[in-house]
This record gives sequence, C-alpha cells and structure tokens, in this order.
Amino acid sequence: MHAAPETSPRRRLSKTDRHTQLLDAARTLIREEGTDQFSLGRLAERAGVTKPLVYDHFGDRAGVLAELYREFEHRQRQTLRDALDGAQPDLDVTAALVAGAYIDCCLAEGSELADVVAALAGSSTLRQLREEAELAYLDMCRAALEPFSGSLDPAGLRALIGAGDALARAALAGSIRTDRARDALTTVVLAIATEHRSQHREDAR
Repeated sequence: MHAAPETSPRRRLSKTDRHTQLLDAARTLIREEGTDQFSLGRLAERAGVTKPLVYDHFGDRAGVLAELYREFEHRQRQTLRDALDGAQPDLDVTAALVAGAYIDCCLAEGSELADVVAALAGSSTLRQLREEAELAYLDMCRAALEPFSGSLDPAGLRALIGAGDALARAALAGSIRTDRARDALTTVVLAIATEHRSQHREDAR
C-alpha cells in the first residue's frame, strides 16, 4: 500500500505580492471585458481571493482604477528615463527618444489605459492624478530638452501630451503606423524645443 503523496501548502503571499497579483488580474479583466462589467467582486473571483481582501487593498472600484493609472504613469516615466540614459547629447536624438518613449509606452498599455481613464472621467481623483503625473513627466522632458533649447514654455510642453495621446490612439486603432506616430511626435517635440530659440532671436533684433 502506497502512502498518499504529500501536498505542499499553498504559499501565502505578502501584502505587496498580493497587491501586485490583484492589479495584474484587474488589468487582465479590463483587457478582456472592458470596465463596464468590472467590479471588486469580479476581481476577487478572477484572483481566487475573498471580496473583503480586495476591499482591504483598494477600498472601492475607483481605488483599483486609480492604482492602475498610477502604475501606467510610473512605467511611462521609467520608460523615458531608460531611453535617455546614456543618450547622445543632441537635440534631434533627444527629441526622438522622448517621442518614441511616449508612443511605445502608450502602445504597451493597449486599450486598457483608455478604458481606465474613461471609467474615471469626471472623477476629482483622476483629475488630480493626471495633473500630478503630467507635471512629473513634463519636468523630465524639460530637463532632457532644455540643455539644447533653453527655457521651455510650459504651455508648449503641454502640447506634447495632447499630441502624444492622439497619435498613440491612432496607432492603437491601426489608422497610422507606429513609426509614423513616433516621427510625427518627434516633429512636435522639436517644434516645442526650437520655438523658444526662434523667439529669442526675434527679440534680439
């Protein structure tokens, strides 16, 4: 008679690892089903945990969506940081890296990010998150470009976000190629960076 094989007890995740697991499950759910049907109950079911545990991590549905948005913004800044690390000190090169990092990160997120933003539309939480995230990202862009351009106009820098989002959406929809989206955003970044220098020359006359 053979003894029954011993089964290893399932490892209990740390709170940090569980949080990561829940966010991964949330991202998968939104990718598959969109945000209309997304709920903490569905998330608990997908992750194989109890609903109270999910509430303990996020508080409510908006809390999950806000965390997903924060994750995206963190990855976006890290993507830009990695792209610029050790880059050739040249305006054209830097502009292309800034543009490419923005487009590539948006495409890597796919349609999930757009769904999350739409679900949080009108939320004061999202407005604050977006404002803080955009300012942090644009500060990185300013630090990368100003050695070649001089002081940049904050309003001009904001154009990078609008153009980048529009081009990324078009690339996701397949209406333009990814390389064309990168090239078009590079043109925008260069225009932003050189506008101040052109204005400075006009003022000096």
